[in-house]
Amino acid sequence: MNALEIRNVSVSFNGAEVTHDVSFDVPASSVVALVGESGSGKSVTALSLLGLTGASVTGEAHLADGTELISASPQLLRSVRGKRIGMIFQESMGAFDPMYTIGYHVREAMRAHGTEASVTEVLKKAGLKDPERIAGSYPHQLSGGQLQRAMIALATVHSPELLIADEPTTALDVTVQAGILDLLRDIAEERAVLLITHDMGVVADVATHVVVMKDGRVVETAGVRDLFENPQHPYTRTLLESVPRITDRAVDEQDAGETVAARVEHARVEHGSTVALDDVSLTIPAHTIVGLVGESGSGKSTIANVLTGAQKLAGGSAEVAGTAVVPGTSRQQRRLRSRVGVVFQDPAGSLNPRRTIGAQIAQPFELHTRLSRRDIARKVDELLEDVQLPVEFARRFPRELSGGQKQRVAIARALALEPDLLIADEPTSALDVSVQTGILDLLADLHEKRQFASLFISHDLAVISQVASRVVVLRDGRVVEEGETGRVLGAPSSDYTRSLIEAAPVPDPVEQKLRREKSRGYR
Repeated sequence: MNALEIRNVSVSFNGAEVTHDVSFDVPASSVVALVGESGSGKSVTALSLLGLTGASVTGEAHLADGTELISASPQLLRSVRGKRIGMIFQESMGAFDPMYTIGYHVREAMRAHGTEASVTEVLKKAGLKDPERIAGSYPHQLSGGQLQRAMIALATVHSPELLIADEPTTALDVTVQAGILDLLRDIAEERAVLLITHDMGVVADVATHVVVMKDGRVVETAGVRDLFENPQHPYTRTLLESVPRITDRAVDEQDAGETVAARVEHARVEHGSTVALDDVSLTIPAHTIVGLVGESGSGKSTIANVLTGAQKLAGGSAEVAGTAVVPGTSRQQRRLRSRVGVVFQDPAGSLNPRRTIGAQIAQPFELHTRLSRRDIARKVDELLEDVQLPVEFARRFPRELSGGQKQRVAIARALALEPDLLIADEPTSALDVSVQTGILDLLADLHEKRQFASLFISHDLAVISQVASRVVVLRDGRVVEEGETGRVLGAPSSDYTRSLIEAAPVPDPVEQKLRREKSRGYR
């Protein structure tokens, strides 16, 4: 029996069709993964089932009892949303009102459809420890993983027959992600799950069936094992080939000699009574990419903030290009910060929507140089060419660019002043696999050309293995392991490093099942 049947669904915005005759089934007690690049129509298809797109939708979509969704009245759709179809959104923080506690949100969700249940039991069922404390907490007081579980609690409070999960693990570290996937797998024993994701490792780990979309069309459907072992469509094969693997290649360690681009020594950072960094030391040699890994809250971004001067040290020191980094606005520190480029996780959030791309790339030159307008314009064109974007993009606004194109712009701006150090903080986590591959290849090409040093922060160990020659592993504000990437990831000495590697899903359903069973003690 199918929990959902979709037939010939097409979605149009202002007369422009963005999905075309989409058809697939979601069997009961299954996880169907809907995959494809950004813009392929995955989320639009799912949201159209609930009447949440504001678009013109044609076709049919039936629940198990025959309820038709596409032509349903607003009243019927309101009775379906939450009650029969639950929704888990990608941005967990944005799904909660910051003014109200988690318990309030759960009670409101129950009140919407007249469900009576214990708030703490609902939270406990979603795998949240200490549910009483969680119920009384505000969204900002919870970690990303806790928020995602709280959202799952909201989505399942009415025991819906279908759960739609839109990128539920994006930006979560591997151990938190593993917990969320275990929860989704347990949920699928009782109901159907439609999982929208760009992570093929996640697909291999949790999905039973796969639907591949490209340019608004379904190009392939198959059982998960069949799809990974024998993909039929060229696009599917491209997706699978784009997935980074830890063992794909080892990055050669550059011979940097004695030259150091940046250094942190015995750093201590305190946030009230919380110690964010505790006696952390690391060195970034010139011309070298150093990977920084660890769970959320381990101190990765804190180190980045220390090196940019955004974070005051309670003890220890930091330097870039031989100059001490000290928070402040002195001329020396402003000049020093020009020697550090930063690429952030969210390419859209890092760009000003009201300024053209050219104006934003030009800004570092305007702030830190005395170049003429003509020379700055020439520099902007050169940088756009370096990141493989047409020079005419200088006249465009961020809304006119894709996610991958925005990240290329962010990289161009970060490298504008030829910094001694490039800090890349999760620069690919919000991108689909093929775009991610393009960004990683671009960074590799630019590194070879410009020979900058880089601190590359990521929760994705496979990505780290693709770009970094050395890796530093953080846990609870301390360095637990460091060394050449191939050695650390291939033969880790720390139990914690091994746990990170084991928690990262691999794009192979058979291998992933064996790993999961082994980790649970079944073998």
